[in-house]
Amino acid sequence: MINTQIKTFVKEPRITLVGAGPGDPDLITLKAIKALKSADVVLYDALVNDELLEFAPAEATRVFVGKRSGDHSYSQDAVNRLMIDYALNYGHVVRLKGGDPFVFGRGFEELDFAASYSIAAEVIPGVSSSIAVPGLQGIPVTHRGLSESFWVVTGTTSSGKVSQDVYEAAKSRATVIVLMGIKKLAEIAEIFKAEGKQRLPVAVIQNGSMEGEKIAVATVDTIVETARDKNIDSPAIIIFGDVVGLHPLFQPIRAFYEFAEE
Repeated sequence: MINTQIKTFVKEPRITLVGAGPGDPDLITLKAIKALKSADVVLYDALVNDELLEFAPAEATRVFVGKRSGDHSYSQDAVNRLMIDYALNYGHVVRLKGGDPFVFGRGFEELDFAASYSIAAEVIPGVSSSIAVPGLQGIPVTHRGLSESFWVVTGTTSSGKVSQDVYEAAKSRATVIVLMGIKKLAEIAEIFKAEGKQRLPVAVIQNGSMEGEKIAVATVDTIVETARDKNIDSPAIIIFGDVVGLHPLFQPIRAFYEFAEE
C-alpha cells in the first residue's frame, strides 16, 4: 500500500501599497499594473477607478474598503487588520489607494502595521491629484514670475476642523492646493480674505481627470457662490494662487477687474 500525503502550498504573505492615480485609469503606472497582475487580493478605496480592477487575475479576491462622504463603515484599524488577514491566508495583497499612498493616504500607517507582523511590504507611488488635476486643466502649480513653490494641505483634520496649516499657507505667496476641503470652502475662503486676498484667483475641480469632471474658476471673493452655481461637490480639490489666473475661464474675470479700475 502506498501512503500518500497531501501537501498544502501556502504563498508567502506580502503587501504592496499601490497609488492608483487621480482617477483616469490611464494615469496609473506600469509598475502598479504589474503588481495588480500578480495580486491574490485587491483591497481598494472609494476613489479608485473600477476599471483598474480588471488588471488583477480573474481569480483574485476584490474587496472594497473605501470611505465615502458620510459612510465610515471601514475604519483604518479594520482596513489594517483585513490587509494582514488576507496576506496571511491568501498571499499577495495589493492595497490600491487613490492618488499617492503617502499624500493624505495614510499609507505609512498601513506600512507600519504590516511591519508589526513582519510581513514584507512594498510601496509603488501614484500620480497625486494635488499636482495632476490642476495640470490637466492647464494650471501649473509653479510658474516663473507667479509662484516659486506650492503647499498641499488637508482642508479638514481628523477632528473636523480646518487645518492650522491652511492659515499659514494663506499668508504665503505660494500656490495652495487644498485636498478634502470642499465642505469647508466658505470657511477657507474667509481665511484668505483675512489676509487681504479677496481677488486671488481660485479654482475648484471635482472628479479631476474623470469623465464627469467639473470646474469653477473665480476669485476668493466669489468662489463659494461660483462653486455652488456649478453644483460642485466632493471629491474635489481647491487651488488658490496667481497661477489659476492662467486658466482661460479666468480671463473674463481679469478683464472685468481691469475695466472696473479704468
